[in-house]
Amino acid sequence: MAKVLIVDDSQSHLYSLSQIVEGEGHEVITAETGEQGVEKAKAELPDLILMDIVMPGMNGFQATRAISKESSTEQIPVIFVTTKNQETDRIWGMRQGAAGYVTKPVDKKDLINAINEALG
Repeated sequence: MAKVLIVDDSQSHLYSLSQIVEGEGHEVITAETGEQGVEKAKAELPDLILMDIVMPGMNGFQATRAISKESSTEQIPVIFVTTKNQETDRIWGMRQGAAGYVTKPVDKKDLINAINEALG
């Protein structure tokens, strides 16, 4: 199964997303800031990243750009999991190189489908 990095500043979202991902048999690593997410992506080289957008400091868009510009992490697919549900947010997220975009509150089926699609 895959190693999935979940980046979210909310403990409750980290927990609920971890439960879904682990329930599908994947290994979970977590980070609570965009900066931590970038560092853990480099250190752990996960198969997939679930990235919140609205976080203090480095936001999810900035973290995703940093990950996609780094040669060691540029191939890791990123799925945004966020409360930002406007079409412009979705378009901007996809322009940052996202493999998927799931809005909160998360529908478990939608998230699992996005994960399976991103992992190929």
